[in-house]
Amino acid sequence: MKNEKLNILVKVSMLGVIAFLLMFIEIPIPVFPSFLKIDISDLPALIGAFAMGPVAGVLIELLKNILHGIFNGSTAFIGEFANFAVGSVMVIIAGYLYKKNKSKKTAVMSLVLGTVIMSITAGILNYTLLLPLYEKFLGFPIKAVVAMGNKINPNIKDLNSLVVLSILPFNLLKGTLVSALTMAVYKSVSPILHDDTFAQSKAVKED
Repeated sequence: MKNEKLNILVKVSMLGVIAFLLMFIEIPIPVFPSFLKIDISDLPALIGAFAMGPVAGVLIELLKNILHGIFNGSTAFIGEFANFAVGSVMVIIAGYLYKKNKSKKTAVMSLVLGTVIMSITAGILNYTLLLPLYEKFLGFPIKAVVAMGNKINPNIKDLNSLVVLSILPFNLLKGTLVSALTMAVYKSVSPILHDDTFAQSKAVKED
């Protein structure tokens, strides 16, 4: 039991560090405001959640954001909290559903559902909590955020339209990209993350 827990801890730590490093690779998307940039740092957490369960995925999300907050620290952990909360929603949903039935079909369905719920959660959190926190503690007015969105899309005129026309579709795009990458690489890396006995189990369906 001790060896098993240590084994999981090592894997979570490894994936957490990889996720932390991936957070620094951000790609701006011209159709979204400049503060919204695509990164694939949720990929290691999703892979970990599929291989070791949703709790492991959440721990990977937590570790990457703690490290990012310590070494970057430009958002007073508000950005890291946002990344952790939103990413964990997708990881929990996808990891839990896949754990119940480990098949390719379930993996796809879990990632789709996780992406949709994550995007809705991101919109709600930004509207009710995150953007007000940025305004209060970092002096980043919500009006300025809306103005940035308006420059890209004239239909963005207030916080409601910013969430619906920018934050929601951005997270749908990000979730879709990370989901596609998860499906592409998981099968090749999963044997490394599984114990030998688990990897050889016939109970796992890969159809």
